[in-house]
Amino acid sequence: MDETTKGADGAHQTAARPTLKTIAFMTGLGITTVSRALKDAPDIGAETKARVRLVARQIGYQPNRAGVRLRTGKTNVISLILSLEEEVMGLTSPIVIGISEVLRDTPYHLVVTPYSPSGDSLAPVRYVLDTGAADGIILSRTEPRDARIALMMERNFPFVTHGRTDMGFAHPFHDFDNEHFAYEAVRRLAALGRRRILLLQPPAHLTFYRHMRAGFDRAIAEFGLEAIPLLTVDIDDNLATIRAAFETRMSQPNPPDGIISGSGASAIAVVAALEAKGYRVGREVDMVSKVPSDVLGWLRPEVITMREDIRLAGRELAKAVLGRIAGRPPETLQSLSFSEDADQTPFR
Repeated sequence: MDETTKGADGAHQTAARPTLKTIAFMTGLGITTVSRALKDAPDIGAETKARVRLVARQIGYQPNRAGVRLRTGKTNVISLILSLEEEVMGLTSPIVIGISEVLRDTPYHLVVTPYSPSGDSLAPVRYVLDTGAADGIILSRTEPRDARIALMMERNFPFVTHGRTDMGFAHPFHDFDNEHFAYEAVRRLAALGRRRILLLQPPAHLTFYRHMRAGFDRAIAEFGLEAIPLLTVDIDDNLATIRAAFETRMSQPNPPDGIISGSGASAIAVVAALEAKGYRVGREVDMVSKVPSDVLGWLRPEVITMREDIRLAGRELAKAVLGRIAGRPPETLQSLSFSEDADQTPFR
């Protein structure tokens, strides 16, 4: 809809929406050149593209998406399908920022579609596929055998996943090396003299549970430590439930003296439980947590933190889905990131 303003006589007047013709007039370029520059055509120089995009941003130009779809069959939309747990763990904002940084200079727009874990996880994927609501999908929290991915492969629809699968075929993904995280976390605790190690892990149906568990078990065996089980909760449980479970566990015989948390939010509940039971992190017990930001380290510097760069993940996911839309082979669109401080051993 065009914007409206008030004229000198008080009557509402319609302000024309900026168009390709507006950009052409302001840059002194032809309309065709402007259009091709905005589409990142390879025969248009980088300087021209930058000038056209700058003017487009300054005047608030937005392509008519209905018209684009009629002409090209494309929506210029990327759908980010997120589980609500990711908001609880503080992952939504940085991943959206990272994706937006890559899409900013492209014709594509991001649409976030949240879903509840108690609902049908296939529903948002089916909606996009059946309605043609987007040109590509970014999907998170993968399972080893993921029906959503099987459906998109069957439809030959461009997608990328935040996480890997064990489905026997190549697909685009970006993932964090949770196996290395868990191994390194155990190694750090062993270096501090801790012998009884407890892992607060992801839900068992997710792929990264397998990766984290593999690293944990390997390190426990290598360093000759004792794994302390905690079967009642995982990082998807609410913080009150996690706190209660840890208060119970720390009151029982043979409590852990080293704890690893698979998420920063869960670590907060664990610290609260330890303190409620009279334990001091860094004294009677040590703790390592994976975190998406530096906040936990600011509040509780005694907790050893290993950062997963979620903003980087967003950028990698955006580049991969755009590459798939452009027809690049899926095996060339796979990346793995590591903790920025994975090789630093704490000293006290």
